[in-house]
Amino acid sequence: MIARDEIWRHESQIELSDGGERYRRSWLPPQAERVMVLVHGYAEHTGRYDEMAMYFAERAFAVHAYDQAGHGRTAGPRGHVDRFDRLIDELARFVECVSLDHPGLPISLVGHSMGGLVVAATAAFRKPVVGQIILSAALLQLGGENVGLRQTLGLGLARVLSVVTPRVALSTGLDTQGLSRDPDVIRRYEQDPYIKDRMSVRFAAGMNQTVDAVRSAAGRIERPILVLHGGSDPICPVAGSRHLYASLTEEVGKKSALEIYPDLRHEIFQEPDRQQVWQDMLRFIDP
Repeated sequence: MIARDEIWRHESQIELSDGGERYRRSWLPPQAERVMVLVHGYAEHTGRYDEMAMYFAERAFAVHAYDQAGHGRTAGPRGHVDRFDRLIDELARFVECVSLDHPGLPISLVGHSMGGLVVAATAAFRKPVVGQIILSAALLQLGGENVGLRQTLGLGLARVLSVVTPRVALSTGLDTQGLSRDPDVIRRYEQDPYIKDRMSVRFAAGMNQTVDAVRSAAGRIERPILVLHGGSDPICPVAGSRHLYASLTEEVGKKSALEIYPDLRHEIFQEPDRQQVWQDMLRFIDP
């Protein structure tokens, strides 16, 4: 175990495309043995992953994350991106940059909620060079109370508005009680100045289209994947995770796993049981 005061928390900016610089965080142990790339969910940011990143950095992981377009401390309009594929392209580029920082070290790619959708899409369509993939409560099926405007606008209307008035933004209507059983997590979420409950119609239309695309392309994922989901998640349906896992090829499926935690809500990395989840991740990464 590496002492916390030996871990270097580093903040910087990184340019991943022509869309401008992205705010980046790194948690670096003195001697890294593995690498982890974390991809945050909708409306949130990398700062919410400090405890988790430190947990893995103490176990010799170099952990890297960035605030995606439209999020956190990255400049630009909140809850908006000119095209959703930009998020996928930028994640693929970020993995390349991280691999150059740590040549020869295996990379675990981890995505939560909408970040899980971005990770799954990147795995299916961009084929990043990583050791394994981990999804947490990924947005892989629309329905319930998930962060999107499909129920508010209807998918067809969202597509039309994304062309006519792409930056028009509406509240997602997220019920924060579905995030975690820990009231302190909910309080911090509601008071976080970097969390904005707004989504543009361009973002919503692109996200919804990507959910549909990934549901049809799970068989294109080539790396072992650990699919994690809270059984009491009211925000992103657990059925989406079950469908993706069942749709993997036989070869990939043999190396993969599905873990449903019956009592956990949406943010399994922010639940009281989070260290059990992290231990399950460690066992999958290094069995």
